[in-house]
Amino acid sequence: MNLETIFVIILGLSIGSFLNVLIYRIPLGESIVFPSSHCPKCKVKLKFWHNIPILSYLFLKGKCSFCNSKISIQYPIVETISAVIFLVIYLEFGFNLEAFLLALLFSIILALSVIDLYHKAVPDSLNLTALTLSIIYPMQLTEIFNNLEDALLFGGAFAFLRFYVSYFVKREAMGEGDIMIAGVIGAVLGTYLGAFAIFLSSILTIPAIIIAKERELPYIPFLATALLITFLFQDIIYKIIF
Repeated sequence: MNLETIFVIILGLSIGSFLNVLIYRIPLGESIVFPSSHCPKCKVKLKFWHNIPILSYLFLKGKCSFCNSKISIQYPIVETISAVIFLVIYLEFGFNLEAFLLALLFSIILALSVIDLYHKAVPDSLNLTALTLSIIYPMQLTEIFNNLEDALLFGGAFAFLRFYVSYFVKREAMGEGDIMIAGVIGAVLGTYLGAFAIFLSSILTIPAIIIAKERELPYIPFLATALLITFLFQDIIYKIIF
């Protein structure tokens, strides 16, 4: 493992640690900068060694060193997934700005998925960040315009679908956040693969719908999973289906 790979993994872990801040604070309407990191239970300011991704959780045995309250397993899980995202994107696309923006995009979508799981709603600030990154990450004007076109197509199609489904079922069929993530899918995957990802997300929801029955389901985690699967295996999927 070379130094570049180690740097990418550490960067991914650090981004994951910051994602946990976003996941906890933004839904509560708190600043993501002030106050500094603290225990959500006892509110005591954490030492710098309490904020080392994954390692701090292991050393503290999943408990706050001040009040002994349990630390959510979410923290190391999000940090690990973020590191894996950065590593996979790096191995596939190399060490460059486009790869960084793409990894950052998937990390933001990870944060949105976790927030949606907890709150059944997502903040516009993160949604807009994800949508913007999905459009500009290629850093080439022609591709940026193509991404914008596909984002508008998929976002518009989802908005249209939301209106009609909500009308017929007499309740909100999907959230505004789902529409923006559909736009992200269109921008990243294009028309054909994007359509496949939307279809795949619907298939992935079936077991959850059966289990949850009448309970409201967050859709963004399924959209995110379908996006990631389709993106990673797009060459195979395209050859088989298209």
